[in-house]
Amino acid sequence: MVLKAEIHCHVEGAASPELVIKQARKYGADVSGFIRDGSFVWHDFTSFLAAYDAASSLFRDEEDYARLTETYLTSLAREGAIYSEVFTSPDHAVKSGLSPTAYTNALGEGIRRANAKTGIEGRMIVTGVRHFGVESVEAAARFAVKCGHPLVTGFGMAGEERFGDVEDYVRAFEIAREAGLGITVHAGELAGWESVRDALDHIRPSRIGHGVRAIENPDLVKRIADEGVVLEVCPVSNIELKVFPSYADHPFPKLRAAGCKVTLSSDDPPYFWTSLGKEYAVAKEHFGLSDRDLTAVTRTAIEAAFVDRKTRKALLAKLGDPTRAGR
Repeated sequence: MVLKAEIHCHVEGAASPELVIKQARKYGADVSGFIRDGSFVWHDFTSFLAAYDAASSLFRDEEDYARLTETYLTSLAREGAIYSEVFTSPDHAVKSGLSPTAYTNALGEGIRRANAKTGIEGRMIVTGVRHFGVESVEAAARFAVKCGHPLVTGFGMAGEERFGDVEDYVRAFEIAREAGLGITVHAGELAGWESVRDALDHIRPSRIGHGVRAIENPDLVKRIADEGVVLEVCPVSNIELKVFPSYADHPFPKLRAAGCKVTLSSDDPPYFWTSLGKEYAVAKEHFGLSDRDLTAVTRTAIEAAFVDRKTRKALLAKLGDPTRAGR
């Protein structure tokens, strides 16, 4: 089995229908409007968000969140993952009636439980929600810095990338960068190549969430390759959200051939009927990657991970000598 690593996954979006149904039983809630036959139901981006929010609302206390990360990271480990980063949202914590600190501590407890059971390493990236506005994103950055949780190692921004100007959010990222947190930002998914360019110009991230629309501008692709910016690519999500019409049209192979550092992740896996294992399988079947190529993708993810040097070295050691990787 090819060892895997995931660096782009929204933690609330990682809750499986089975887990959400258990949560619904706990709180006496009806899920028939967004789960049918054991699967999430949505037909466009608006209904996807509605299903996401309804399911997320069923996680309300510390044990709920600990169970969420424990369950998800354990499932990743079964697929051969040795590392996981999840995006967390202080804004969601408040909506659920928890303090961001209690929420973060609970997620961290779940990560620790999964590590104790399987050995998988996990970290958290605190995210601001772009369409909640500048003040909200800056508040998320300040929380990421002050929370002091050892597993919070990065800061990012998700949400509607067509909202506002990215330069308005520069201060939030500077707050995080000055504290030594890793920096990533969603760009180039639903918005075009300009979104990626603006993120690079103003935010200066080491990683871009998605970034696939950069393919629309060859000069931008070259810039990404030259600057060594890592793209957190989620192919199945891109197809399900109709960013590209088919895997044959997906730019992953072209970005890789152009020298861009590309990784594989699952985004909101059960909503897109995927998993990290499926993303790797898609790359093998549709993009022609060999097991050796896939291991190189994992290596790229770990080299880009927001972890300390000792942890990174231990994770890379698990991958072994790249010249001996399977073909």
